[in-house]
Amino acid sequence: MKRLKVFLEVVEIKTKVASLFPFLIGLLFSVSYFKSVNWRNSVLFFTGMIIFDMATTAINNTMDYKKAKSDLYRQTQNVIGRENVSESAVTNMIFAMLGITLLIGLLLSWLTGWLMLIMGAIVCFIGIFYTFGPVPLSRMPLGEIFSGFTMGLGIFAITVYINTVNNPVFYLDIDFVRGIFYLSGKLYGILAILIAAMPLVLTISNIMLANNLRDLEMDIKNHRYTLVYFIGREHGILLFQSLMYAAYVFILAGLLLGIFQWPILWIFVSFPKVRKNTTEFTKKVPLPSSFGYAIKNMACFNLNYAIALVLSILWQMV
Repeated sequence: MKRLKVFLEVVEIKTKVASLFPFLIGLLFSVSYFKSVNWRNSVLFFTGMIIFDMATTAINNTMDYKKAKSDLYRQTQNVIGRENVSESAVTNMIFAMLGITLLIGLLLSWLTGWLMLIMGAIVCFIGIFYTFGPVPLSRMPLGEIFSGFTMGLGIFAITVYINTVNNPVFYLDIDFVRGIFYLSGKLYGILAILIAAMPLVLTISNIMLANNLRDLEMDIKNHRYTLVYFIGREHGILLFQSLMYAAYVFILAGLLLGIFQWPILWIFVSFPKVRKNTTEFTKKVPLPSSFGYAIKNMACFNLNYAIALVLSILWQMV
């Protein structure tokens, strides 16, 4: 039981909601906008996605433990040092999860096409090197961009792709005999995906931004020079507020462009709570409790985003 508890802490199971929402909303958007769903592909992708997310989190904790310059952080804040977990055990666990993810990815690529292999490889590459390697992306001013677009757009786009295989929005065909390839796509469908994914990109980016706003001093001690280090905490807070409210702007833009239907306006039920959380976050940064408000904002906004899409689907059925 203790081993399971430690495992769940190493992979930070509570944070997996960040990848759950892009998948769920991508699935609902496939149904509401493209009128298409493939449950087999969805279950396979969801399984691989969660396992890979756990693997990258374990890599993150391992690299933070190894690269930490602060003994206080290593022994009291990082789960590997705090729980006295064997580094070799964590490494074996990471390779096992990556192996399972690879098998699922290859199966999905065989079922859906070459683009799944390419998109999956890009997302996995960024996910791994986000915290791994001599200069991890998370230790650079690009962390918010990579985390937001990889999870918010990458997972969303893949979810749409695997659910629209019968009438693909974008498709890649490779002829190895003739040595040529064909890449096709529906321009307005791709535009719809980009606009629908942007609220996810922004709310997920804000989680990383909130984390960096809170941990600025500790990050500097551990030689992590994030975006907040360069723009300062005051401008970082303004950016946090701007990204959160911009998510609503993209929803309205999607409605005006015909990407969403009027039930999408349900999303504004979340606005009072999001505004309150954003105000509280601004007041409490850099206290440890401030980070929770970013998680609450992401969950509140995207839960209501999902509900709004469900209402849109039900409206279409009437």
